[in-house]
Amino acid sequence: MDKDFTSRRRRELIIAAFFAALAATVPLFVKDVYIQNIMVLTLMYAALSQAWNILSGYCGQISLGHALYFGLGAYTTALLFTKFGVLPWFGMLAGGVISAVIAMALGYPCFRLGGHYFSIATIVIAEIALVLFQNWDWAGAALGIDIPIHRDSWLTFQFTRSKLPYFYFALVLACIAWLVTWWLEDSKWGYWWRAVKDNPSAAESLGVDVFNSKMGAAAVSAFLTAIGGSFYAQFVSYIDPESVMGFQFSLLMALPAVLGGIGTLWGPVLGAVILIPLTELTRSYIGGSGRGVDLIVYGLMIVLISLARPQGLVGLFSVSKKAVSR
Repeated sequence: MDKDFTSRRRRELIIAAFFAALAATVPLFVKDVYIQNIMVLTLMYAALSQAWNILSGYCGQISLGHALYFGLGAYTTALLFTKFGVLPWFGMLAGGVISAVIAMALGYPCFRLGGHYFSIATIVIAEIALVLFQNWDWAGAALGIDIPIHRDSWLTFQFTRSKLPYFYFALVLACIAWLVTWWLEDSKWGYWWRAVKDNPSAAESLGVDVFNSKMGAAAVSAFLTAIGGSFYAQFVSYIDPESVMGFQFSLLMALPAVLGGIGTLWGPVLGAVILIPLTELTRSYIGGSGRGVDLIVYGLMIVLISLARPQGLVGLFSVSKKAVSR
């Protein structure tokens, strides 16, 4: 059994390393800036969905307010950089820590709610934060923050001549989110989270610290999500409350995991690889941003997948059978 376990874990790492190396070579052949932009967003949402999956997929606490942590990461980095000259790298860490602390503070009352009541609470809290930032003058209010562009440099994490640095950072971020999930999946915390998801009462009777396990999942999930928000702020060089805290961000973090396979290691990655390019391409070529065609297309896709493969697209691949069966 131990040998099979070790073999499976090693195989997962090898497969991940192969796909990461393959992804790293793609920009050598794809020179179109628009396509590179889609690849950056795909990797970013793969990381964000992986972060969302830790709390909602493994722990079973379905959050529809993760845009709060995404926005906090973006605003922390942008404000520290524009107001105090703090480098974005420190802003990322600060945003992650702040989001983790806030996630635990909000979790203290919210984790006492069950089922759909918790999900509704996360939506309400995220919308309250959106309104607060829209009226917070020091943070730019509804006008937002325009991040000044300096010379291209990794120090300030700003690049105007090429999107490739952003691509490789997004790739590293996606890999880190995957590795964190991989490590946690078969750790004590991972087993606790799955037990809490399946039956909190039974898990508690077996000695699982249900409340603290939820708090731990929320902290890790929020930290990684905030890092993604910090990256996005640097990538677009302008943020406002709606562009980083809108409800659509919470949905776009959840949908890849739902499509690919919620509570699985590979589901968020697979879902993002399919969903994000589809969303961007329909917006550009079918007019999705104005008519909602993109919402219709991938909404229909998720309905069909849910009916045909309730466990998600990972059920189609043997490499994920063990994860799906959990």
